Amino acid sequence: MVKKKIMTTLSVVALAGSLLSTSAFAAENNGKESLVALGDSITYGYNLGKNNDHPSKKAFPYIIGEELNLRVSDLGVPGWTTIQLLAALQNNEMFQESVKHADKITIDIGSNDLLQAFADGNVTNQEVAPILNNLKSIILKVRSLTDAQIVVYNIYNPFQVTDTYRHVMGNFLLQAINPQIQAVVASLHDSEVSVADAYDAFGQNQAIYVRANDIHPTVEGQEQLAAIGYKAFIFESIKNRIFK
Repeated sequence: MVKKKIMTTLSVVALAGSLLSTSAFAAENNGKESLVALGDSITYGYNLGKNNDHPSKKAFPYIIGEELNLRVSDLGVPGWTTIQLLAALQNNEMFQESVKHADKITIDIGSNDLLQAFADGNVTNQEVAPILNNLKSIILKVRSLTDAQIVVYNIYNPFQVTDTYRHVMGNFLLQAINPQIQAVVASLHDSEVSVADAYDAFGQNQAIYVRANDIHPTVEGQEQLAAIGYKAFIFESIKNRIFK
């Protein structure tokens, strides 16, 4: 069971992650395992502080880090799509070194791809297929660098219930796309890769979990994301590897 603390407002005390050399990783570790969080502005904790010049300590990776006593490297980059994250993992030595030394990995990416595709009010199969292919390539690239446990987040509906058209369309699209994310993970036959179900965790509670006039999580939304990630890491032996 997830600790009560993770579901309430927390004062997060976690070491800020940094991209380190091999020797620096050893020096900084101090016996702690590490969590590397890959993703976009959701992972970054966008709009949770006075400015957005660094990842927010209220973002879900830091909450998980405190609960599991992990050293956290939040590598979320606002605005990134699956293409950009995949490119960083393939070409950026600092990203690669960070992943190589991770004990646990979170991947939360794809929301910006879908928002871009949805700009015209419609998302086609031709637009979805590359997102899923990129996600699979991201996971495989991470696995080629580390044997760490990996938790992949699916996509929550960012549109408020009162934004009726976009909310309904968001649910319609995500109810089709999120099972495909689960299928991508299942196709890998990797017992150390699981799915955290952000879609069900947020449900119809966007008023609580998504910032008004925004698409990013509130503090409470970040805590929900942390809770399902926490469960995925803790209950790694469960056969049904989607965590809500």
